[in-house]
Amino acid sequence: MKIQLHDKTFQPYITEQEIQEKVKALAAQLDQEYAGKKPLFIAILNGSFMFAADLFKYLSIEAEICFIKLASYKGTKSSGHVITAIGLDTDVTGRDVIILEDIIDTGKTMSEFLPQLQNQQPKSIKIAVLLHKPEATVYPVPVDYCCFTIPNRFVLGYGLDYDGYGRNIKEIYQLEG
Repeated sequence: MKIQLHDKTFQPYITEQEIQEKVKALAAQLDQEYAGKKPLFIAILNGSFMFAADLFKYLSIEAEICFIKLASYKGTKSSGHVITAIGLDTDVTGRDVIILEDIIDTGKTMSEFLPQLQNQQPKSIKIAVLLHKPEATVYPVPVDYCCFTIPNRFVLGYGLDYDGYGRNIKEIYQLEG
């Protein structure tokens, strides 16, 4: 079933079941790789909140989570400017850090955040993304864990929005046309 948000029409793309299967599989992989390490997860708001919450529900390792707000989108296009609205207030020195991001497309947001994080001297940094758009990448960043690789189409749902709306949709939809 298609949905209409603002002036755009979106069609179903990834089902809720497919998302949950991938997130569970990622949690199992992280449980194995980080057993006994007590990693710190840094979830990038606003888009990653559903991904982060579901992933954390499936994890069985001891882990900590914090949130930071980074943004570079306006409408359906990247603005090219990274805006930090909420800063990181957890000490990452000597920690194994896993960044949780909803989507990496141009890579601009992550390319600006990674050096700031590396300056705080964590033991390791890995990036886990729900969606990755390699065709759109302008600023290459290391994607260590990826649930779905998708074409360069605008998507929404499961935390991703179009001008503030659509984040509460359980599935992922893509822009029609």
